[in-house]
Amino acid sequence: MPPSDFTEDLAAALATAGLAVDACYQCRKCSNGCPLVFAMDLPPDQVIRLALAGREADLLGCRTIWVCSSCETCTTRCPNGIDIAGVMDWLKEQAVARGLAVPEPEVRDFHRAFLSAVKWGGGRLSEPLVMALYALKGGRWLKKLRRSAAAGEVATALELLRRRRLRLAPPKRLTGAGEVAAILRRW
Repeated sequence: MPPSDFTEDLAAALATAGLAVDACYQCRKCSNGCPLVFAMDLPPDQVIRLALAGREADLLGCRTIWVCSSCETCTTRCPNGIDIAGVMDWLKEQAVARGLAVPEPEVRDFHRAFLSAVKWGGGRLSEPLVMALYALKGGRWLKKLRRSAAAGEVATALELLRRRRLRLAPPKRLTGAGEVAAILRRW
């Protein structure tokens, strides 16, 4: 049976990074080391297995790719050097590009808020900006106001400001901010 276009696309995307997914021999070190496997519907080794089998619908519709925090524990533990965290990121990008329903919309919204904050921060991260962008997505801030949960968050922010653990000033731009902007333009 010839490989599917999806399998070939995955192999091509990873080949540009010098990686080979077909080197996986299912040792499960990635899954055994994953700190979030308890919340996944497919362990990381099965994601690789399904990618090799070309099971596009199963992969792009699973919760696992959205639950993955990209901590890279799986990638570090892989004896064959497979960038499993990179595979998860690629699968997320494919799901978004194809307009598929995201089983974990909060994760997608946080991911977008994070990347937007890095983009606007000239390559550096502003945590207050990430949280503000995330709170504004999907009306989260209004929902918290209605539940009176926002007051607790404001009190926490004020305490962090008092202790100088929260910085509201924008971060200094990187010298390579143009390079970061070029990378993020694709997103």
